[in-house]
Amino acid sequence: MAAQSGASCRALRLVLKAGRRAFSHSQGAAAPLSAQQLAEKIRAEKQEQKKKQAEVPKDRVSRRVQELAQLTKQLQRVHPNVLAKALKNGILYQNKEIVVINKPYGLPVHGGPKVKMCITDVLPVLAKMLDGMKAEPLHLCHRLDKETTGVMVLARDEDTAHQIQQLFKTRQVEKKYWAICIGEPKPAEGVVDIPIMEKEAEGNQLHYKMTLAPNYRVSSEDGNMFKVRKHRDASMAVTQYRVLSSSSSCSLLELHPVTGVKHQIRVHLAYGLGCPILGDHKYSHWNKLAPQKLPKAALKRLGLEQVKARHLPLHLHACQLTLPAKNGSEEDKIHLVCKPPLFFIRSLQRLKLEFPEIRNSEPKQ
Repeated sequence: MAAQSGASCRALRLVLKAGRRAFSHSQGAAAPLSAQQLAEKIRAEKQEQKKKQAEVPKDRVSRRVQELAQLTKQLQRVHPNVLAKALKNGILYQNKEIVVINKPYGLPVHGGPKVKMCITDVLPVLAKMLDGMKAEPLHLCHRLDKETTGVMVLARDEDTAHQIQQLFKTRQVEKKYWAICIGEPKPAEGVVDIPIMEKEAEGNQLHYKMTLAPNYRVSSEDGNMFKVRKHRDASMAVTQYRVLSSSSSCSLLELHPVTGVKHQIRVHLAYGLGCPILGDHKYSHWNKLAPQKLPKAALKRLGLEQVKARHLPLHLHACQLTLPAKNGSEEDKIHLVCKPPLFFIRSLQRLKLEFPEIRNSEPKQ
């Protein structure tokens, strides 16, 4: 045992010595920090971080934007039990087969490299809170983007989840969204029927975006329209839209996506109609990653400076889903309704946009 212990100590000293040598080599001629200097550096960094967090904006809108940004970060660090309880308290509807939640802003549905917490992680906990410790984990039936809020359907068992997923695939689920957009579409009501595909965006930073892949193009020579071959990676995408209200260089739109392509509504509004969603920094530009540029009238109404626009959240809300009845009856359809979040309502009020009265679905047991 003594021999083994001595050998382990010698090995550890060699590793530490090699590590110090590698560190010194990587730092060049710079002298290593002493323990006291390192402690002072860490203390200074923590104080600077606290100072930044303590800086509270003077105007109410900037404070609210800061609160929302902090809430998004907190959602990623919260304990699964706490998040599950919050989702439980916000349940819009439930029966023996499904549970319908109000998805909050900034919470991703699926996990990923930089995702610390997502809805999928808390489904087992939420199921136990609702139906006891032996309950089967809830199942996802569809997805919403991280920044999108509103109605989201979960199933109590795998068979029900598969059935509802098929309803979405066969376009039997009626979907209605609200979005606050920059500008006003012309005409005020219509259909955007343009295929969508993912493509590399040229620019200083390598990034990919969904974009339009139209079936028709205009000739640069004579201005005539001609049909082009469909791109093999393009997916059919159809979105119905209607302007509900407009004011201050912005408008409130009601949207019915007929298909379900990734980022379909955002791409059709930004690139198809030229009216990007308020807070959609990703699709407000094509070849660069930059904050959305807002009209002066909108900035004035929102009480924001352009430099603060990067903190604006995406104003896209899934306000209603309608599931068909198993017996095919119109009267037995399940209408699932969800009010917009507070930040969405406040933006509507500040922009002087009128919006229809809407109430959440009544929770059922």
